[in-house]
Amino acid sequence: MSQQEQRTVVVNRDVAARRVPAGTPVTIPKNSFVNLRQALGGTFTVTWNGNMLRIDGTDADAIGQQPLELTFEPAETDGSVRMSDVERTLDTIFDPEIPVSIQSLGLVYGVDVIQRDGKNIVQVRMTLTAPTCGMGPVLVSDVEYRLARVPNVDAVEVALVFDPPWSRDMISEEAQVELGIF
Repeated sequence: MSQQEQRTVVVNRDVAARRVPAGTPVTIPKNSFVNLRQALGGTFTVTWNGNMLRIDGTDADAIGQQPLELTFEPAETDGSVRMSDVERTLDTIFDPEIPVSIQSLGLVYGVDVIQRDGKNIVQVRMTLTAPTCGMGPVLVSDVEYRLARVPNVDAVEVALVFDPPWSRDMISEEAQVELGIF
């Protein structure tokens, strides 16, 4: 699907989605008609029942698109979480308005895996390109949704921080070239 093409599709199974911009989870039922409005950064923006929603790329098959496959080595037998799986997964999450991963944009300030009540909790400290970005809740829900798929992750906690404030200097060299900002 091109970024400009819009079309109506039938949902072929119940699918999880998140309201834009609030990030509130919604389930779109099987056989619903949705207007597929945008495919950008591994997610799909649709309208359904007057609501704008995002469907994660890992669920793209529900709307007849090629799903994003997150592949992992077999889970650690000791129940631990591999940081390499967390980092690779974060690199599949794109800013909703800029087709660059949140890692390459420099939005992720830190990640820790902690144990709490016998559960593996991934804690992410991240920022937004602007404190007033209306897509912040959606981006946070994207991070929570994708990281929950990493083997042995029991919960994800995302903290939005604005100190230090994000600047274009935080963008990786590769992303600067991709965006044409040197």
